Amino acid sequence: MNENGESEKITENEAGEVKNNKEDVKNGKFYKFVAGKGVMNLPNKLTISRVVMIPLFVLFFYLNFKGHYFCALAVFAIAGFTDFLDGYLARKYRLVTNLGKFLDPVADKVLVASAMIVMLTEPYFFVAYLGNWAMIVAGCCVALIMARELIVSGFRMVAADARVVIAADKIGKIKTVFQDMSMVFLLIFASFAEFFTGVAIKALNYIGLIFLAYATVLTVVSGVNYIVKNRHVLRQ
Repeated sequence: MNENGESEKITENEAGEVKNNKEDVKNGKFYKFVAGKGVMNLPNKLTISRVVMIPLFVLFFYLNFKGHYFCALAVFAIAGFTDFLDGYLARKYRLVTNLGKFLDPVADKVLVASAMIVMLTEPYFFVAYLGNWAMIVAGCCVALIMARELIVSGFRMVAADARVVIAADKIGKIKTVFQDMSMVFLLIFASFAEFFTGVAIKALNYIGLIFLAYATVLTVVSGVNYIVKNRHVLRQ
């Protein structure tokens, strides 16, 4: 057989091996566990569990006992981890569904929004070392973040009606990370502040507030970027 024929044979063999590997994965017990039945696969179940954890987070945040902020932090961290895990599993096993596309961003936004709103009801998170002016700034930051999410969500609805798909940009993904990290550091601050005092506790508070400020700037920039880059949608 000539070189070209041999090359084609190797290519066919490799393709066969890849196909067999995919079949092995689909026939595996773990894949069947992850795939589930219908749209209720494991990634979607994890997303739904994140929604369920939101009221649990709020409950622990307000319950008055030593360590309640630690409990709220744990719930928030677990919910955040499910956000990573459901996306990873959905992409790896090709289990992306319309239900997941709808629920995943909604669960993320409601989780972060809930954390920001409940923190605004406890001024200590913001005024502990900076004074009352920090509470006003924090309120403005949260208002800007909420406004951006509503505007972009509405813009995406208009784009979808015009059959234009608007993908998430890099700035939007970075701002989400800073939003999450700001909430985590502020919760860590409050958790340890119940038991300790000192420079380290103060530093945790400052880091959380700096992340919140930076997240706000990125949120506004990414929102403007969405509109400007896709302004043609509004001309239709």
